[in-house]
Amino acid sequence: MVGMSKMFKMVLLSLMAISMVVVMAGCGAGSAKESKQVIINTNADEEAVAAMEAALKAAGYEGQYQLQSMGTSELGGKLMAEGDKIEADLVTMSSYFLDSSQSQYKMYKDLAFETGAMDSYPSYYTPILANTGSIFVNTEVLKQKGLQAPQSIKDLTKPEYKDLVSIPNVFDSSTAWLLIQAIISAYGPEEGKIVLRDLIANAGQHIEKSGSGPIKKVEAGEVAAGFGLRHQAVRAHEKGAPIDYIDPIEGNYSLTESIAVINKNSEVTDLAMKMAEAIIKDARKDLITNYPVALYKGESTDAVNKPAKPMKFDQPLTVELLKEHQQFFKDAK
Repeated sequence: MVGMSKMFKMVLLSLMAISMVVVMAGCGAGSAKESKQVIINTNADEEAVAAMEAALKAAGYEGQYQLQSMGTSELGGKLMAEGDKIEADLVTMSSYFLDSSQSQYKMYKDLAFETGAMDSYPSYYTPILANTGSIFVNTEVLKQKGLQAPQSIKDLTKPEYKDLVSIPNVFDSSTAWLLIQAIISAYGPEEGKIVLRDLIANAGQHIEKSGSGPIKKVEAGEVAAGFGLRHQAVRAHEKGAPIDYIDPIEGNYSLTESIAVINKNSEVTDLAMKMAEAIIKDARKDLITNYPVALYKGESTDAVNKPAKPMKFDQPLTVELLKEHQQFFKDAK
């Protein structure tokens, strides 16, 4: 009986050992499976993320990726600090951050598909959307305050607009960079600093962290005018809000957000490239609805969504230039 008991214990221990090996192998397989997921980092807002995820689902990639949303400053900081050691396999990001991180690290893989973009872009990225700046006003507040509608950014520096203007802060929002590009291009650094100083003074407590902050304040009637994203003002106007959009004399400047694949030379890199193609081919129909700027051949937008004075800054947009313009903003205070 004692021998039988020992034998039983040995068999039981053997079975337990085999079970542990099987469980560990299963866990290992699960980890391997998880490790093959594409990690997507994006600074896009909710509408853009929804469009991209719908495209990935339609292409059969559901469950094969993890999407992590971050602010532009956070993701930009990671790109510039970590380079190709970043966890992400695929990123959508403000194009100037992609340019600057590529210049420093050579971290992106050339796109392996034809994009069909209208304009020329570097071989390693292509835009998913573009945002354009403009002035917008609350027509009811203008009437109440006896104000003439502004035709330029400089008009917003007039004394009658004191505490009635809202603008974004360039340290928090890239939308504000569109404002600064317009001011510097039109007036140069010396007069431009005076224009910006007077604009900041008129804005007072209405300098917003979010690029969407000014349109919200204008819609709410807290201020008469603001500078921000043109398509938001168009949308508010079409919904019947007392909002008008004005293409300023200084011009409409735009920023693109683009998609790029981190060059990690792995199976995941190849899968990330396929996902990038799916997003460009299939998400644009939704993206152009929310961000109505035509970027690819065959795309078009309504006349109302075409800015009257499209402009491009005369220097390449880089993180370094952004820092210069942030200092310009700081010095104007």
